Amino acid sequence: MGSISLRDISVVASVPLFKNLTLVIGETDRLGLVAGNGAGKTTLLKCLAGLAEPTAGEITRSCGLRVGMVEQDMPANLADLTLAEAVRRALPPAGREAESWRVDVVLDEFETPAELRDRPVKALSGGWQRLALIARAWITEPDALLLDEPTNHLDLAKIQLLERWIAGTGRVPMVIASHDRQFLDAATTRTLFLRPEISRSFAHPFTVARRLLADEDAAEEARQAKEAKEAVRLRRNAAELKNIGVNSGSDLLQKKSMQLKDRAEKIEQRLKPGHVERSGDIRLANRGTHAKVLIQLDDVAVTTPDGRPLFRTGKLSVLQGDRVVLLGRNGVGKSQLVKLLHRAALAGEAGLPGIRISPSVVLAYVDQHMSQLPAKETPFDFIAGTFRLGDQRSRSLLAGAGFPVDRQDRLISNFSPGQKARLGLLALRLAEPNLYLMDEPTTHVDIPGQETLEAEILAHEATCVVVSHDRSFVAAIGTRFLLIDKEKLKEIDGPEAFYRTLTV
Repeated sequence: MGSISLRDISVVASVPLFKNLTLVIGETDRLGLVAGNGAGKTTLLKCLAGLAEPTAGEITRSCGLRVGMVEQDMPANLADLTLAEAVRRALPPAGREAESWRVDVVLDEFETPAELRDRPVKALSGGWQRLALIARAWITEPDALLLDEPTNHLDLAKIQLLERWIAGTGRVPMVIASHDRQFLDAATTRTLFLRPEISRSFAHPFTVARRLLADEDAAEEARQAKEAKEAVRLRRNAAELKNIGVNSGSDLLQKKSMQLKDRAEKIEQRLKPGHVERSGDIRLANRGTHAKVLIQLDDVAVTTPDGRPLFRTGKLSVLQGDRVVLLGRNGVGKSQLVKLLHRAALAGEAGLPGIRISPSVVLAYVDQHMSQLPAKETPFDFIAGTFRLGDQRSRSLLAGAGFPVDRQDRLISNFSPGQKARLGLLALRLAEPNLYLMDEPTTHVDIPGQETLEAEILAHEATCVVVSHDRSFVAAIGTRFLLIDKEKLKEIDGPEAFYRTLTV
């Protein structure tokens, strides 16, 4: 196979993304790449693939190394092709006809149903489009594979399929940029935390590496605090010696004072603020309610938008403080139930048949596409106009959520999915709800943001109904688990048994 060596790699955009990065990616490595949104993960992957050049440093690839790059978005020129043809087009033109047999072999590896292979790419789900991108890279028989957020839009069954596939690919080095913590644990053997000043790498998957990183950060913070204290002591002693020297006319004491001052300055020059993950100021609120039962369902039929029946809810109540997680395979109706509850809450006293929402409920709704955001408005117009907080307060809140003032007047449609997610979560907080409906809320949120969102939900004892493929998020916040299976909704003790069925 081969390897990729990085020596003193730096990339500077408007600000430094990372610098002096030295690393060797060997043939058995599965390197997890971890950083906040906009912190340079995609840029580094493009540098490794030879699609971009670093600002400084050198990247050396083994002679003849073929690198496959799986980007996040499907190229527009493939949209009208069938899935099979889109994968075939990744082959070199000269050998495309003779090697076409390999298309079915690769699609078989991803357990692609026969009926999907002749379907246009634009008609496929986001998950199948993502797997098609991986298949396009894999069919070229790369010696190294780079994957940029490979689990986005995948349901749990496909995430676990991808984990199994990665485990069975043999001695092909991989670099995987992902915000999915459990996927990183399952799919990687090493972890690189990308930082503007000093990036850190560990020979462990994410969870263990994150714990070691926290220990190193704590030790560094303690060391810097000790040095800062020493600098203060030296300056105090220097000032005392200077006063004594001036009063006594001693040049020796004044010289000693200058030496102590110089030592203090050298220490201060070495001091640097600790690294802070900047994922935006994700906070929630909970205005509370005296009602004990917020939602009651009386055997409601949940259907597709065109009326095809999916399942019945039976009798179900959501109590104040419940954090309900909806589980089920893709297409069983999890999102349709959340949308139905949303419509029922908006209907007010009129309600919907079989659904009772407490009159005291103040609802907040968010989906993975952030469809509740007005695409043709700016973040400032949306926040200031919706919540009537005044110009200065609105701009301050947006800045805290990761929108600098110079970006607050751009159209929402022009922002990345991660930025839209932060804006959507800010709107949730400002609504001051007492019931949250959240459909895949962490899809485009980076790891620090996910952990902050979890902490906020727990701290505010928020009542919520959640659909999520993020197993770490589900484990952190869930108190009740409802499984949709065989056109019925039933309560189960936890998600683990359901997860195991996805590997069958």
